Amino acid sequence: MNIVKHFSRLAALLASVLLLCASPVTHADEIADANLLFKQGQRSQALEKVNNYLANKPKDAQARFLKGLILTEDGKTADAIKIFSALTDDYPDLPEPYNNLAVLYASQGKYDKAKQLLEKAISTHPSYATAHENLGDIYAKMASQAYDRALQLDHSNTATQTKLAMIQNLFAGDARNNETVAQNTPVQSKVEVPVQNKAEAAPVIAGTNQPVPVPAASAVTAPVAPTTVTEVKAKAEVKVATEPVIKKDDSAEITQTVMAWAAAWSSRNTGQYLSFYAHDFKTPDGETRAAWEALRRERVSTPKFIHVGIRIKTVSLADSAHATVKFHQTYRASNFKASGNKTLLMVKAGDKWLIQEERSR
Repeated sequence: MNIVKHFSRLAALLASVLLLCASPVTHADEIADANLLFKQGQRSQALEKVNNYLANKPKDAQARFLKGLILTEDGKTADAIKIFSALTDDYPDLPEPYNNLAVLYASQGKYDKAKQLLEKAISTHPSYATAHENLGDIYAKMASQAYDRALQLDHSNTATQTKLAMIQNLFAGDARNNETVAQNTPVQSKVEVPVQNKAEAAPVIAGTNQPVPVPAASAVTAPVAPTTVTEVKAKAEVKVATEPVIKKDDSAEITQTVMAWAAAWSSRNTGQYLSFYAHDFKTPDGETRAAWEALRRERVSTPKFIHVGIRIKTVSLADSAHATVKFHQTYRASNFKASGNKTLLMVKAGDKWLIQEERSR
């Protein structure tokens, strides 16, 4: 199995008491070095570096994800499956391990299992486009097998022949387009699973490494022989997730944002305090943003002192741009004090997390 994979350089993790004591920049550099070795085809050196890193941080998701990709590239499918399966157990909210497990099972012809894994990836990350596309390809492969079986039982069924040919022509056309793009601009990466007759051998992933520019997704196209009843070339393409599992420790970044918001509030810095709110912030009583801001400026600047204490309970990411933070808040001011549970709905705007909605309960 020969799959080219491309990684963006990993961002440094944010320093936080919630994180392990190791330097986040050191972490990023070590994993980035392993990524570079991997991209250069020096897989044994990359694996050695990753294993050394995991010896001290056995639960690190990024390092384990990279190890799974290296093992996949080395053709050690069973070992790669163990890595990605363990990641789904330890980090059930990450969609990429489910996706890559689906790719591995699809390469073994286990399409029903691949389908279940892709559905799980989508349930954890509804906007994960790769998993949606892969699921569509798996459905097409399964439909092709069903139509092929129907034709074996009834060769005269012209309706079934037409349906099978439509699926085959769809993927054959996509494959020809991909080959044209690859010749001119080698920036795509796909693992392709051939549509085969049920009686024939299991799919085989093959290909050759091609250089991949940093800004694009990595790729390789595998040549596939025609194997279906109608002798039309057809392919179900299943994409490997090659982006790092966690580009940043978003939970830590979100936590730091909430703490900075509370600090700005405590310091009565109204400008900084209001900067933590998204432009589409949902005001609590439906008032205009201007009216809400005016009221907040008055309430933040009027007391002689304010202290806001935050105890984070949970940080849940719905996807890469939306999160929910639940915490216990204590508020003390010169004229008032209160405490209670609170929820912030956060949205990512550029490289910052902002408050989209506040809920007190």
